[in-house]
Amino acid sequence: MEISIVIPLLNESESLTQLHDWIVQSIDKEKYSFEIIFIDDGSSDNSWNLIRDLSRKNVNTHGIQFSKNFGKSQALHAGFNIAQGKFVVTMDADLQDSPEEIPSMIDQLKEKDLDLISGWKKKRHDSILLKNLPSKLFNWSARRLSGIKLHDFNCGLKVYKKEVVKTIQIFGEMHRYIPVIAAHEGFEKIDEKIVQHQARKYGKTKFGPDRFLNGFLDLITLWFINGFGKRPMHFFGFWGTLMLIIGFGFTIYLGIDKLYFNTQSRLITQRPEFYIALTTMILGAQSFIAGFLGEILIRHNKNIKRYYITNTTYE
Repeated sequence: MEISIVIPLLNESESLTQLHDWIVQSIDKEKYSFEIIFIDDGSSDNSWNLIRDLSRKNVNTHGIQFSKNFGKSQALHAGFNIAQGKFVVTMDADLQDSPEEIPSMIDQLKEKDLDLISGWKKKRHDSILLKNLPSKLFNWSARRLSGIKLHDFNCGLKVYKKEVVKTIQIFGEMHRYIPVIAAHEGFEKIDEKIVQHQARKYGKTKFGPDRFLNGFLDLITLWFINGFGKRPMHFFGFWGTLMLIIGFGFTIYLGIDKLYFNTQSRLITQRPEFYIALTTMILGAQSFIAGFLGEILIRHNKNIKRYYITNTTYE
């Protein structure tokens, strides 16, 4: 098996048959052996019945159905888990990603010996105010914080070596940052290719404006995990030590001042320095506790499955 095409979806019944035929036509003419894996992320329309029909007609088409909507990251994780191809392709099911781009992206990945290649929708057919401008700001922030020079982190069309998707763990809404996660795992040969962006033909987007705020928060989380995920005590210990030094400093100052210089002055508990010392010492102790808990969790929280499968056509 040369190519596995992983397609997460939610209520895309109008586009599935057309997308399936478009993929088959595009990949067949390049003489690749391939499989198509649809992941139905809790659709409430006829998507799953269509996937089952397509899998009966084409032995290389498979499907996974979630019992409810778990999110795109969980769907991709499930697809990566069963993908068998030497190269794994991800794309959206809304017909905005063109499968005709896949062979050239694989060729570029082979020629440059890349770990993954990401699509770049340089010319988008979306609302300028609702999608284009927020997307540019989001991608600029992602480049600055991650150090990975991609123009379109959120493009659904990507091609990976099999080793990449079998190594990385994605959860929450981290599908936007798979290149960042892959680089953190040692797969640092990453490039991009300009791809065509099609206007949506059916239905409406499943993501609202809140995805940009959530994406930015996820980026901060990922920055912290990549920087300190394997050594949380380095982060919490630093701030804990700083807080404790400040707290002890004010405590010593108050003690010396009261004993030797201002013995008749007001009570220590009536001075603002006392509350600064108390607050910083509490924060310092809590930071150390957080660091210790993080170290314990790292050593015990391994190999947790983060998705649930209720039906599958995969054999």
